[in-house]
This record gives sequence, C-alpha cells and structure tokens, in this order.
Amino acid sequence: MKKTNSSLFALPYFLWVLLFVLVPVALIIVRSFFNLEGQFTLDNYRTFFGAPNWTYLKMSFNSILYAGIITLVTLLISYPTAFFLTQLKHRQLWLMLIILPTWVNLLLKAYAFIGIFGQQGSINQFLSFMGLGPKQILFTDFSFIFVASYIELPFMILPIFNVLDDLDKNLINASFDLGATRWETFRRVIFPLSMNGVRSGIQSVFIPSLSLFMLTRLIGGNRVITLGTAIEQHFLTTENWGMGSTIGLVLIVAMLLTMWITKERRER
Repeated sequence: MKKTNSSLFALPYFLWVLLFVLVPVALIIVRSFFNLEGQFTLDNYRTFFGAPNWTYLKMSFNSILYAGIITLVTLLISYPTAFFLTQLKHRQLWLMLIILPTWVNLLLKAYAFIGIFGQQGSINQFLSFMGLGPKQILFTDFSFIFVASYIELPFMILPIFNVLDDLDKNLINASFDLGATRWETFRRVIFPLSMNGVRSGIQSVFIPSLSLFMLTRLIGGNRVITLGTAIEQHFLTTENWGMGSTIGLVLIVAMLLTMWITKERRER
C-alpha cells in the first residue's frame, strides 16, 4: 500500500519531466535534422562544424570563454563573501539581502544598468563632474561581464555558504590544535571540504551563462555574440528552426559535459 502511494506521489514529477524536459529535447533533436523546406538532411550539422571562417565554432568558443570569465569572477567574489557571512551573527538576514535581487525581473535589472552605464548615466555624470568626461561603458565586454556576474552572484554564493555553514567546527579547531596556521587550515581543511559547494556554484553559473542572449543584446549591444544569441536569431529572425535546434542541441551537450566534469568523484 505504501509503495503504491509513493508511486502516485511521484507521478506528477515524472509527468513534468516527460512533458517539459524529455519531449522538448526530443523535438529539438528531431528538428535539427530538417531544413527550411522540411526535408531530412545533415546540412545543419555540416554548416555548424564547417561554416566559412568557422563562424559557429568561434561562436561556441566565445560562449565558453565568456561563461568561464563570468564564472571565475563570481567565484572570486562569492567565496570570500560566503566565508565572511558564516562568521556573522545575523548571517541569515544578510543572506536574505543577497537573495533579494533575484526576485527582481531580469529585464528590469538590465534596463537599470542601461541607465547606470549609459552616456547620460550616473557613472558618466560622475566622471564628467570629476573632469574626466563621459566614457563608452555600455555595449562593451566589460559591461556585459559586469552585469552578468552581478546577476549570477547569488547562485554562486548560496551553495558555497550552505557547505561552509555546515562544516564541523571541531575539524577546524583540531587543525589549530595540531599547529596549523589560518592559511594552512583554510588550504588543507576548509577549502577541500567546501568543494561540493564550489562545484554546485560553478554548475549554477557556468551553464546559464553559456546561453545568455538578452544581456548580449541589451548590455553588450550585439558586440558579444554567443550561442544563445544565434539560437534567438534563427528561431525569431531567420525562422531557420532546424539550424536553431542544431545549435540548441550542441548547447545541451555542452551543458551535460559541464555537469559531468564538475560532478563529485568519490575515491575508491
């Protein structure tokens, strides 16, 4: 009886995965083998891997490069932040303040940064006041990486904070008792034990960063071209759904590969 009830409770979950994960992925796979005329072909894959000037492969490299930079920036900021939060008395309150920006719509945050980085924005007004004159900040690689890193920060901080907050303090105290310095304790005890949080944070930031397309248009001004941008253009502009599905499938494979590389590996 209990087993039957458990199966019934799991049914909505399996239906959700089937309808909104497996079926869409299957449709993408099937659609990638058809051209604009609806004919079965492998031309989409030939175009992706053999386009003149390696257009799509360069786009893939740019996507990985920008996603890697965004992940590295967020990690360098998030780890010290998460470690500092664990030392605070009211850390849950500060953590909630970090999470609050995620409740704001992504489009609203993008337009807010357009106002900040624009020619008449607050930063350029300050630079003009200081006699430096307005600078081109918006529609640059810097603005894209800055805004994307800001948006992804909470998703890196949360998993690292959870792991650090659950660390057994006796292990740290034992390290000090054995004569280890603070740096040695961090390098040999704290950081290795927090790697699961780091891996989860990398997955939570790197994978979404691979497919960014709205920020590339609004903040990067289409100077930053990624696979997400190409998918948007093929589905909404050129209406070449076959090519868009091919790029989407490559992106899915890249995401699965990222998850496999960053997964926890237990020593035998």
